[in-house]
Amino acid sequence: MMPKYLQIYQQLVDRIQNGTLPAETKLPSETELMHEFDASRGTVRKAIDALQDKGFVRKHQGKGVFVLSQDAIAFQFNGIVSFSEAHRQMGQHDVTTDVLSCEVIEATTELAHLFHVTPGTPITQVKRVRTIDGERVIFDINLFVSSLVPGLTKEIATESIYQYIEQTLGRQISYAKRKIEAQPATEEDRKYLDLEGTSHVIVITNDTYYYEGQHFERTESRHRLDKFQFTDIARR
Repeated sequence: MMPKYLQIYQQLVDRIQNGTLPAETKLPSETELMHEFDASRGTVRKAIDALQDKGFVRKHQGKGVFVLSQDAIAFQFNGIVSFSEAHRQMGQHDVTTDVLSCEVIEATTELAHLFHVTPGTPITQVKRVRTIDGERVIFDINLFVSSLVPGLTKEIATESIYQYIEQTLGRQISYAKRKIEAQPATEEDRKYLDLEGTSHVIVITNDTYYYEGQHFERTESRHRLDKFQFTDIARR
């Protein structure tokens, strides 16, 4: 069964996405949510933390928790949002995912150092191409510590890995360290993306952690640079 805080999180996400809780609306107080969902304060706080981590809400000290604009959720800096979650905001665009591979490799010395595991530890590598309106514009290379994301398959990767992690495995994704830079296109970029003559791609590198602090994922998301705008929300 899905943990209680994720049940609360999902119901609040549904209200945000269907407009019941529109942008700039103040979320009900912790006490109100405790009564509504028959949950402890700690459980409600975990649900709100998850909403903030995913970029759905923003806490304002002394004022409460407010819903963020849905337009700002897609590809924003300050939330952890999967492609599947982002593409729900893309309206009538035709969006597909092609899983090129899903295989278990052994951690190299470099990956072992990155994930704080021993060399040879099983790592699940997933390569996916995202197509929007018939153009291949994103090439994702995901690396997961297999013991922390067990049972990952090509079928799951076609849908949403984060949904599998949170709803099937019952784990909470907490935060990510993110780097964004332009890089020369690689041979794989030229093979899998419709670069339209561009020589560089935008590379977003995410190191993502569970609520308990375990580093479970390293992802390189390689974007055709003319197709995406990345946003952040800054408040005083």
